[in-house]
Amino acid sequence: MIRPVRPSNAVGPRDDERRRGSLRSLGLIFLRLGTISFGGPAAHVAMMHEEVVTRRRWLSREEFLDLLGATNLIPGPNSTEMAIHVGHRRGGWLGLVIAGSCFILPAALIVTGCAWAYVRYGSLPASTAILYGVKPVIIAIVLRALWELGRTAIKTNSLAVICLSGVVLCFAGVNELLILLLAAVAAGLSRWAIPRIRTGGVHGVGVVAAGPFAFLAQGAGAALAGAAVPFSLWALFLFFIKIGSVLFGSGYVLLAFLRADLVVRWHWLTESQLLDAIAIGQITPGPVFTTATFIGYVLGGLRGALIGTLGIFLPAFFFVGVSGPLVPRIRRSPTAGAVLDGINAASLSLMIVVTYQLGRAALVDIPTVLLAVVSMAALIRFRFNSAWLVLGGAAAGLILRGAG
Repeated sequence: MIRPVRPSNAVGPRDDERRRGSLRSLGLIFLRLGTISFGGPAAHVAMMHEEVVTRRRWLSREEFLDLLGATNLIPGPNSTEMAIHVGHRRGGWLGLVIAGSCFILPAALIVTGCAWAYVRYGSLPASTAILYGVKPVIIAIVLRALWELGRTAIKTNSLAVICLSGVVLCFAGVNELLILLLAAVAAGLSRWAIPRIRTGGVHGVGVVAAGPFAFLAQGAGAALAGAAVPFSLWALFLFFIKIGSVLFGSGYVLLAFLRADLVVRWHWLTESQLLDAIAIGQITPGPVFTTATFIGYVLGGLRGALIGTLGIFLPAFFFVGVSGPLVPRIRRSPTAGAVLDGINAASLSLMIVVTYQLGRAALVDIPTVLLAVVSMAALIRFRFNSAWLVLGGAAAGLILRGAG
């Protein structure tokens, strides 16, 4: 009897079982990481490396670094996109959805619980005292991130010019997306012009870098300030879709976009509520972008939390899915690399301005200034985990306000 030979590319029962087991392991690993990953994107990526490279050898170190580089070429939350990349490499499109969703879900649920408690008890003295102590710590954490990112982002004099120009335009009220676009154009022009500049040296390069910003130097802020938008769940969803689709750099850059629209232009949140949302994002594990979950709940209850979460994270799944085949070409292009450098420099300028604005609201007296200084020293000198510092700030707030 001649038995039919199964084609080599056919999928049998054992293959299906192995695939289901792999997807189950993928989901469990990222559920656990999403539950315990305090410390921000750098800590998240380190934990992922330990799990998928060192312990399980799902990826080589070189493959992991390639994926990490790819996350910096697309907008969105870097650590979440890293989880999505790993899922896609391990389990295809289904793995992409499972890994990303499992990494986001624990943080989204925890933040939703915190938002419920905040809405219900936020006006109580204990909650006010906790946030009084936490906010200065948040300022210190953001300042440390600014320093570290600045050392990486500002690699040339032309990038320094772009960053300073972005600060000026941001203080003038120019739309953040336009600042990022102008920075990309300026960096691309600088990369093109450097070999062609025969005289003028650094000054000439700086003029090229600043050129695209010049026509906005006067009066642009008023023209782009925008009118107030009435709140609706649909408007909330579109806002977070926009943020998830254009945001480059650290999760802290998110704060600049949130403040510009939700606080300054549309008046959906107060300055204090935005700081509270940032604080919740710091004391909970997982992606900083779950700040959108908190804001969504404060503005629209459970439906708002779901819509905010979906809106800000959906673009990351899309960008990771379509960018994989393009990554090698992008990384080989000097011009594309220069454009990305310009975007990073502009992102840094947005962070500088928003840190200044938030610092004015958080550092309100001598104790809060001291908390910020001590937190900064702990971060720089002793490399404390930011989650422990936030908890320490909460305890200090309870003591200081309780004693007062």
